[in-house]
Amino acid sequence: MSIEKDIGHLRKSYEKGALDDALKSVSPITLFEQWFAEAEAHPAIEEANAMSLVTLGEDHFPKARVVLLKQFSAEGFVLYTNYESEKGKAILTHPQVGISFFWPALERQVIIKGRAEKVAAEVSDAYFSSRPLGSQLGAIASNQSEVIASRKVLEARLAALEKEYKDRPPKRPAHWGGILVRPQQIEFWQGRPNRLHDRLRYDLTSDSSWTAVRLSP
Repeated sequence: MSIEKDIGHLRKSYEKGALDDALKSVSPITLFEQWFAEAEAHPAIEEANAMSLVTLGEDHFPKARVVLLKQFSAEGFVLYTNYESEKGKAILTHPQVGISFFWPALERQVIIKGRAEKVAAEVSDAYFSSRPLGSQLGAIASNQSEVIASRKVLEARLAALEKEYKDRPPKRPAHWGGILVRPQQIEFWQGRPNRLHDRLRYDLTSDSSWTAVRLSP
């Protein structure tokens, strides 16, 4: 039995904002900070820090998944993961990655290309220690991306760890920590009427400054 569903009629007009050319002189990190604050404050956006991460796997297929941004600065964007997971191995083998944010309530996207690297161990230690105990133990219990027989395997591991660390805090496992994505290109996309969307792209130059151009939609 074949299934075919035509959804070509699904469309909307984007009319909630604009990107002025004057923003070309603004640092893209400053503009991201402004956009992120607006997304975080918007009542219709539950997780402003949810972002798609695209990596090239060891099988040479690209793969996208939604992860959570945990820190950002002029250096770049930080997420945390198991370095031995499918995602972690892909990042460490092919450090050129893409990340993107989509905030439909604001009709905005931010699309980033960058190079990924591990953060310093002390940064990962500090973040790990700030997490709730359940999240700490979950990171230890799960051999991320490995095949398991059933969920009961995970629950048994977690129960054992809860007993083991009943009276002492767990240490961060060496295979778990932060990834910093250093941006080389950042594009801001603002939906506009008639599909004439605003797109400003910032590129990092050899002297670590940013240049900006407007792209056709």
